[in-house]
Amino acid sequence: MGLKDCLWCIGGASKGVSGCRFSLYPMADNFVEIILGALSKTDMSKVWKATDKLSTCVRGKRVHVFDSVKGLFVNAYRENVHMALEATFSKGCPGDTDADSFMEVDDIKLNENLIKDQKFNVVSKISFYPMGENDYMEHIAHAVMKAKENGVFSKSSHYVSILEGDVHDVFKTLEDIFEYGEANLSHYILQVTISVNSPTKE
Repeated sequence: MGLKDCLWCIGGASKGVSGCRFSLYPMADNFVEIILGALSKTDMSKVWKATDKLSTCVRGKRVHVFDSVKGLFVNAYRENVHMALEATFSKGCPGDTDADSFMEVDDIKLNENLIKDQKFNVVSKISFYPMGENDYMEHIAHAVMKAKENGVFSKSSHYVSILEGDVHDVFKTLEDIFEYGEANLSHYILQVTISVNSPTKE
């Protein structure tokens, strides 16, 4: 398989394209209603997007990729519904192209002001992958320190770091880590699971 045939890379090195492929799982009988309701409330007009049987992919500027994914998650929140988000954020894959992205837009977020007053706590596991870097552990350590600085680091576990806190603080930390990657890495991946209202206590 050549670089041009890379099937899962969703970054974009040459023009700064950021991407995320995610799946949202409301664990309720009316999950379709919850997902479609959240989509109707979330403005994703500043990202390119495509949905298939497994997930949704959004691509564009970092600020709008995170605003869209966060907006959808917050808009899908229900007080007593256990819900999880699985997301792979990526940038700089050498096998990617600059197609399928919206870059000629401003940086004004479309969803943040509409969701900023919705407060609820989440738990998240994250894994940060600096690709092709000999000193990758140094970059991973920076990601952990950013979570600690933002007050959402809970603990380290096998293969992941656990974050806990308000949904806005957790998403800010994710974007801070991704922004660090923009400044210091050519290709990197941030793998994320976010859960809310889990019946599991530990």
